[in-house]
Amino acid sequence: MKNLSPLVQNFVLHFGEMGSRWGINRTVGQIYALLYLSDRPLNADEIAEALDFSRSNVSMGLKELESWRLVRLQHLPGDRREFFSAPEDVWLIFKTLAEERKKRELDPTLSMLRDAVITEASEPGDKFAQQRMKAMHDLIELVSSWFTDVHKLDQETLVQLMKLGSRVHKLLEFKGKLMIVPGGRKSTT
Repeated sequence: MKNLSPLVQNFVLHFGEMGSRWGINRTVGQIYALLYLSDRPLNADEIAEALDFSRSNVSMGLKELESWRLVRLQHLPGDRREFFSAPEDVWLIFKTLAEERKKRELDPTLSMLRDAVITEASEPGDKFAQQRMKAMHDLIELVSSWFTDVHKLDQETLVQLMKLGSRVHKLLEFKGKLMIVPGGRKSTT
Protein backbone atom coordinates (compact mmCIF):
# COMPACT_ATOMS: atom_id res chain seq x y z
CA MET A 1 0.00 0.00 0.00
CA LYS A 2 1.62 3.12 -1.25
CA ASN A 3 1.70 6.44 0.55
CA LEU A 4 -0.74 5.40 3.27
CA SER A 5 0.11 6.19 6.87
CA PRO A 6 0.33 3.21 9.23
CA LEU A 7 -2.95 4.32 10.84
CA VAL A 8 -4.83 4.41 7.52
CA GLN A 9 -3.15 1.24 6.28
CA ASN A 10 -4.19 -0.65 9.42
CA PHE A 11 -7.83 0.47 9.02
CA VAL A 12 -7.88 -0.42 5.31
CA LEU A 13 -6.37 -3.86 5.93
CA HIS A 14 -8.80 -4.55 8.77
CA PHE A 15 -11.80 -3.54 6.65
CA GLY A 16 -10.58 -5.88 3.93
CA GLU A 17 -10.45 -8.79 6.35
CA MET A 18 -13.83 -7.91 7.85
CA GLY A 19 -15.36 -7.57 4.40
CA SER A 20 -15.24 -11.31 3.86
CA ARG A 21 -17.19 -11.81 7.09
CA TRP A 22 -19.77 -9.25 5.97
CA GLY A 23 -20.38 -10.82 2.57
CA ILE A 24 -18.10 -8.68 0.41
CA ASN A 25 -14.62 -9.53 -0.79
CA ARG A 26 -11.39 -8.18 0.64
CA THR A 27 -10.74 -5.83 -2.29
CA VAL A 28 -14.16 -4.19 -1.99
CA GLY A 29 -13.70 -3.74 1.77
CA GLN A 30 -10.32 -2.10 1.29
CA ILE A 31 -11.58 0.22 -1.46
CA TYR A 32 -14.46 1.31 0.75
CA ALA A 33 -12.20 1.90 3.74
CA LEU A 34 -9.83 4.03 1.66
CA LEU A 35 -12.70 6.12 0.27
CA TYR A 36 -14.25 6.52 3.73
CA LEU A 37 -11.01 7.88 5.18
CA SER A 38 -10.14 10.06 2.20
CA ASP A 39 -10.61 13.79 2.66
CA ARG A 40 -11.38 14.18 -1.04
CA PRO A 41 -12.96 12.13 -3.85
CA LEU A 42 -10.58 9.68 -5.53
CA ASN A 43 -10.52 8.37 -9.07
CA ALA A 44 -10.00 4.70 -9.91
CA ASP A 45 -6.33 5.19 -10.84
CA GLU A 46 -5.60 6.81 -7.48
CA ILE A 47 -7.35 3.97 -5.67
CA ALA A 48 -5.48 1.33 -7.68
CA GLU A 49 -2.16 3.00 -6.96
CA ALA A 50 -2.80 3.53 -3.24
CA LEU A 51 -3.92 -0.07 -2.69
CA ASP A 52 -1.62 -1.66 -5.27
CA PHE A 53 -4.61 -3.26 -7.03
CA SER A 54 -5.17 -3.70 -10.73
CA ARG A 55 -7.36 -1.09 -12.38
CA SER A 56 -9.88 -3.82 -13.35
CA ASN A 57 -10.18 -5.00 -9.71
CA VAL A 58 -10.81 -1.43 -8.63
CA SER A 59 -13.46 -0.95 -11.33
CA MET A 60 -15.26 -4.13 -10.29
CA GLY A 61 -15.03 -3.15 -6.62
CA LEU A 62 -16.43 0.32 -7.31
CA LYS A 63 -19.34 -1.20 -9.26
CA GLU A 64 -20.10 -3.45 -6.29
CA LEU A 65 -19.98 -0.49 -3.90
CA GLU A 66 -22.26 1.48 -6.23
CA SER A 67 -24.76 -1.38 -6.22
CA TRP A 68 -24.76 -1.22 -2.41
CA ARG A 69 -25.20 2.57 -2.62
CA LEU A 70 -22.07 3.05 -0.52
CA VAL A 71 -20.14 5.31 -2.89
CA ARG A 72 -21.04 8.41 -4.81
CA LEU A 73 -19.86 8.96 -8.35
CA GLN A 74 -19.01 12.55 -9.16
CA HIS A 75 -17.26 14.59 -11.79
CA LEU A 76 -14.92 17.41 -10.90
CA PRO A 77 -14.82 20.59 -12.96
CA GLY A 78 -12.19 20.45 -15.70
CA ASP A 79 -11.54 16.71 -15.25
CA ARG A 80 -13.11 14.02 -17.44
CA ARG A 81 -12.39 11.19 -14.99
CA GLU A 82 -14.94 9.77 -12.57
CA PHE A 83 -14.29 10.37 -8.91
CA PHE A 84 -15.71 8.43 -5.99
CA SER A 85 -16.39 9.24 -2.38
CA ALA A 86 -18.07 7.53 0.55
CA PRO A 87 -20.83 9.20 2.56
CA GLU A 88 -19.46 11.01 5.59
CA ASP A 89 -22.42 10.40 7.88
CA VAL A 90 -21.93 7.07 9.67
CA TRP A 91 -25.67 6.90 10.43
CA LEU A 92 -26.48 7.20 6.73
CA ILE A 93 -23.94 4.46 6.02
CA PHE A 94 -25.47 2.26 8.71
CA LYS A 95 -29.00 2.81 7.40
CA THR A 96 -27.92 2.16 3.80
CA LEU A 97 -26.18 -1.07 4.78
CA ALA A 98 -29.20 -2.20 6.78
CA GLU A 99 -31.56 -1.43 3.87
CA GLU A 100 -29.38 -3.29 1.39
CA ARG A 101 -28.97 -6.30 3.67
CA LYS A 102 -32.73 -6.40 4.19
CA LYS A 103 -33.37 -6.13 0.46
CA ARG A 104 -30.78 -8.79 -0.44
CA GLU A 105 -31.27 -11.25 2.43
CA LEU A 106 -34.49 -10.84 4.41
CA ASP A 107 -36.89 -9.94 1.60
CA PRO A 108 -36.09 -12.95 -0.63
CA THR A 109 -36.20 -15.30 2.38
CA LEU A 110 -39.53 -13.88 3.47
CA SER A 111 -40.91 -14.32 -0.04
CA MET A 112 -39.73 -17.94 -0.21
CA LEU A 113 -41.21 -18.69 3.21
CA ARG A 114 -44.56 -17.12 2.24
CA ASP A 115 -44.72 -19.37 -0.82
CA ALA A 116 -43.69 -22.45 1.17
CA VAL A 117 -46.30 -21.87 3.86
CA ILE A 118 -49.20 -21.49 1.40
CA THR A 119 -48.13 -24.48 -0.72
CA GLU A 120 -50.30 -27.53 -0.16
CA ALA A 121 -48.44 -30.21 1.78
CA SER A 122 -47.89 -33.30 -0.40
CA GLU A 123 -45.63 -35.39 1.84
CA PRO A 124 -46.36 -36.60 5.40
CA GLY A 125 -43.55 -34.53 6.93
CA ASP A 126 -44.50 -31.36 5.05
CA LYS A 127 -47.05 -30.21 7.64
CA PHE A 128 -44.37 -30.20 10.33
CA ALA A 129 -41.91 -28.49 7.98
CA GLN A 130 -44.52 -25.85 7.15
CA GLN A 131 -45.14 -25.18 10.85
CA ARG A 132 -41.42 -24.61 11.34
CA MET A 133 -41.26 -22.39 8.24
CA LYS A 134 -44.30 -20.43 9.48
CA ALA A 135 -42.53 -19.76 12.78
CA MET A 136 -39.45 -18.56 10.89
CA HIS A 137 -41.64 -16.48 8.54
CA ASP A 138 -43.39 -14.81 11.48
CA LEU A 139 -40.08 -13.94 13.15
CA ILE A 140 -38.54 -12.53 9.96
CA GLU A 141 -41.73 -10.58 9.22
CA LEU A 142 -41.63 -9.11 12.74
CA VAL A 143 -37.96 -8.15 12.31
CA SER A 144 -38.71 -6.66 8.90
CA SER A 145 -41.62 -4.64 10.29
CA TRP A 146 -39.47 -3.46 13.21
CA PHE A 147 -36.71 -2.48 10.79
CA THR A 148 -39.18 -0.41 8.74
CA ASP A 149 -40.40 1.37 11.88
CA VAL A 150 -36.88 2.04 13.18
CA HIS A 151 -35.73 3.18 9.75
CA LYS A 152 -38.33 5.97 9.85
CA LEU A 153 -36.90 7.40 13.08
CA ASP A 154 -34.77 10.50 12.91
CA GLN A 155 -31.15 10.15 13.95
CA GLU A 156 -31.56 11.79 17.35
CA THR A 157 -34.42 9.47 18.31
CA LEU A 158 -32.53 6.45 17.01
CA VAL A 159 -29.47 7.35 19.09
CA GLN A 160 -31.65 7.74 22.20
CA LEU A 161 -33.32 4.39 21.53
CA MET A 162 -29.98 2.65 21.09
CA LYS A 163 -28.60 4.22 24.27
CA LEU A 164 -31.57 2.87 26.20
CA GLY A 165 -30.41 -0.65 25.45
CA SER A 166 -31.82 -3.16 27.92
CA ARG A 167 -33.32 -0.36 30.00
CA VAL A 168 -36.19 -0.34 27.50
CA HIS A 169 -37.37 -3.50 29.29
CA LYS A 170 -37.74 -1.50 32.53
CA LEU A 171 -39.70 1.15 30.65
CA LEU A 172 -42.08 -1.50 29.34
CA GLU A 173 -42.47 -2.96 32.84
CA PHE A 174 -43.30 0.51 34.18
CA LYS A 175 -45.83 1.05 31.37
CA GLY A 176 -47.56 -2.18 32.43
CA LYS A 177 -47.91 -0.82 35.95
CA LEU A 178 -49.59 2.41 34.84
CA MET A 179 -53.32 2.61 35.10
CA ILE A 180 -55.80 5.34 34.31
CA VAL A 181 -57.72 6.56 37.35
CA PRO A 182 -60.99 8.47 37.30
CA GLY A 183 -60.45 12.00 36.00
CA GLY A 184 -57.96 10.83 33.33
CA ARG A 185 -54.92 10.93 35.58
CA LYS A 186 -52.34 8.19 35.38
CA SER A 187 -51.20 6.39 38.47
CA THR A 188 -48.78 3.58 39.20
CA THR A 189 -50.07 0.49 40.91
